[in-house]
Amino acid sequence: MNDTIAAIATALGSNAISIIRVSGEDSIEKVEKIFKGKKLSQVPTHTIHYGHIVDNDKIVDEVLVTVMRSPKTYTTENIVEINCHGGIAATNHVFQLLLSQGIRVAEPGEFTKRAFLNGRVDLLKAEAVMDVINAKTEPSLQLAINQVSGRVSSQIHDLRNSFSEIISHIEVNIDYPEYEDVTELTNEDIKPKLLTLKEKMESLLKESKVGKIIKEGITTCIIGRPNVGKSSLLNCLLEEEKAIVTDVAGTTRDIVEGTISIDGILLNIIDTAGIRQTDDLVESIGVKKSLEYMEKAELILFVLNQNEPLTKEEEEIFKKLKGKNYLLVMNKSDLKQKMDFSLFPKDRMVIISTLTGSGISELKKKIKELFHLNQIEQQDFTYLSNARSIALLKESIRFLENAIQGIEEEYPIDMVELDIRYAWEKLGEITGETYKEELLDQLFSRFCLGK
Repeated sequence: MNDTIAAIATALGSNAISIIRVSGEDSIEKVEKIFKGKKLSQVPTHTIHYGHIVDNDKIVDEVLVTVMRSPKTYTTENIVEINCHGGIAATNHVFQLLLSQGIRVAEPGEFTKRAFLNGRVDLLKAEAVMDVINAKTEPSLQLAINQVSGRVSSQIHDLRNSFSEIISHIEVNIDYPEYEDVTELTNEDIKPKLLTLKEKMESLLKESKVGKIIKEGITTCIIGRPNVGKSSLLNCLLEEEKAIVTDVAGTTRDIVEGTISIDGILLNIIDTAGIRQTDDLVESIGVKKSLEYMEKAELILFVLNQNEPLTKEEEEIFKKLKGKNYLLVMNKSDLKQKMDFSLFPKDRMVIISTLTGSGISELKKKIKELFHLNQIEQQDFTYLSNARSIALLKESIRFLENAIQGIEEEYPIDMVELDIRYAWEKLGEITGETYKEELLDQLFSRFCLGK
């Protein structure tokens, strides 16, 4: 943390501009040694200066250098950003000159890691930085921006403060029972407060499922027996010839994937091998993978040929859908109906033709209804949105439930306090107020260089 680091913050290639970011206590002085222009150690903070990067007396590049002094910077350290001409040779030459001054190459995410360790951002905000960079839709971008702004962190801090008040009151009662001016706190006094906290946390958890959908999309699996039109459906949804379509059963033997957006929500679609009994080794592996994907999917599109009666294989597949989010896609509406539609729930059924394209818009509408996408408030995306924070929130709720159960079973108040404290600590892990060093290494290693 005491050394100076640098990274190329833009993608290498034939660009108009490349940006090299340098952070550390002596970053300004070290960049000054290879900069010909104004004396950077004497310029005001947050100013931009024209000049040249030089290698001894040789001009390497014409640049603009931004100087930002501690503490009002991204890392809270002194930061210098060099805007040089794009291109691999020029950028690398400037970067190598920086390294020759004793500056170290930054690790992935190290700038944001320093921002966290120096108290500039919490873990939720830090994770949201990468979410902004990786956002593929407007809703996912708004979700990330709200996390960067601290709106989500504020909710977690408020919950922790409520827990802190309860914990501190319990400890005063335990440690200083002789104080007459301290109200004695009993299990029955705590229980209503814990129930209120549980209600707030469960509401946040419920909303966060929406946040996960906004950020990551919906994992969608297309299943069915061979030759019912699964690959054709994928092609229709993607509006491109992604999957090979033939009249030969078993053409799709491996997984074919694609992504579409419905009102800003991504559908990560997987076209699977046709499910049937087969002696073909390669096809049987594909069928096994299809069944595995079906178990993991958040949405299953079960494609049936409405021109044929229901088969026993399809009956077995339909039984496996119980308790899952699914839609029955009755394909080949351009042919005569031979399927008995009364066997299926009408609200889960969509009739389409992948040949003519009819019914595809209705299918998208059904997906929106199934996941209540129309009810997502476009103005307010104050949700937890990543698996780490959602898992920690679930753990916190579990400890809180243990505390409530302990009260109901008349456990001593000091034993109940243990579970309350564990719940409080788990909330702290969400924002990084309590953390483990290996967690930081794992989290920030996923960041890009220069961030």
